[in-house]
Amino acid sequence: MHTEHDWITTPLTAELLRGALDVEHTEHGLIPHRLPAAARAQNTDQQLAMAEAQPSGVRLAFRTAARAVELDILRTKRDYAGFPPRPDGLYDLVVDGRPAGQAPANGGNVLTIDLSTWQGEVTPGPVGTVRFALAEGEKDVEIWLPHNETTQLVALRTDAPVAPLPDRGRRVWLHHGSSISHGTDAASPTGIWPAVAASLAGVELVNLGLGGSAMLDPFTARAMRDTPADLISVKMGINLVNQDAMRLRVLGPAVHGFLDTIREGHPDTPLLLVSPIHCAIHEDTPGPTAPDREAIANGRMLFAPMGDPAETAGGKLTLTVIREELARIVKQRAADDPNLHHLDGLTLYGQDDAAELPLPDHVHPDAATHRRIGERFAAHVFTEGGPFSARG
Repeated sequence: MHTEHDWITTPLTAELLRGALDVEHTEHGLIPHRLPAAARAQNTDQQLAMAEAQPSGVRLAFRTAARAVELDILRTKRDYAGFPPRPDGLYDLVVDGRPAGQAPANGGNVLTIDLSTWQGEVTPGPVGTVRFALAEGEKDVEIWLPHNETTQLVALRTDAPVAPLPDRGRRVWLHHGSSISHGTDAASPTGIWPAVAASLAGVELVNLGLGGSAMLDPFTARAMRDTPADLISVKMGINLVNQDAMRLRVLGPAVHGFLDTIREGHPDTPLLLVSPIHCAIHEDTPGPTAPDREAIANGRMLFAPMGDPAETAGGKLTLTVIREELARIVKQRAADDPNLHHLDGLTLYGQDDAAELPLPDHVHPDAATHRRIGERFAAHVFTEGGPFSARG
């Protein structure tokens, strides 16, 4: 800890957090969760448990005149056996709505995953500290937590008092999607495409992008039903193919049920159903998706489809099939639900985009593509005439 400041330690509470649906108190501090306890209790999948505890879109938000801030954290970083260590997660500083700095964490635990078994082993590490210098004067401060590392918040120190950020009257946008919405391969927490879109639109983001876990789970729908929101979107499809989770017969009723549950709590809220972006390996080839063993043996992380295009005749899902079904469902429901809207994911990232900005591992966008998707989403959805326009 620096000694030239007279530090004030502020208790870490849910009131200082934006974007989390729950908090868990541990022996070290506070873990922000993006699914409530009731949903977590019904989950048995380790991937989802890890994803929802990674604070994508979650930020500390407070008002202060402080010139310096220190945040003690205990992170859990994810690496893959046989590959170089992944980049450290970044903390993005936003002051009065504008980017104001970045910092990595130090210390922390490392979860090393064996891609041949998907089993992991944790190597414990110490608590680390993130530090920022701030300008003079009262200001709104947000510290966006790494989107791809589980983060236990241990202590917050400043050289002036802090107070929870007051309500600025911005609309709350609740979004659910896959690892693409979670932010896999984005450069930093404010670089994930939902955060890019939210910043351009001037809305408060609650991001339920859950890596590998946009599976139409009823407990996720109930969490969305019970979360206050002015705008809601659901981006659905790639994980259903990745995991070969269901057939066409089941998809339609499952989507209807998911939307029905959301509508129980938000009967008139603008609700947008977004179909998958372009992903060449699964446009017309069903899943499941698996790591490409040959590429991995050569030190490259790539994914490959395991299905056969002929299997679509038996009801197996491809992205093309899912896009058609989602468009059909929205058209059917919109007759009785004028606040339900549809967005074709190919308008966010299509075949021409893939030629210019290919998906590095065949599934996930890189940092530049996250920005493009976020900018296009804002342009299609939040501008005048769009489903989330200020005029509705």
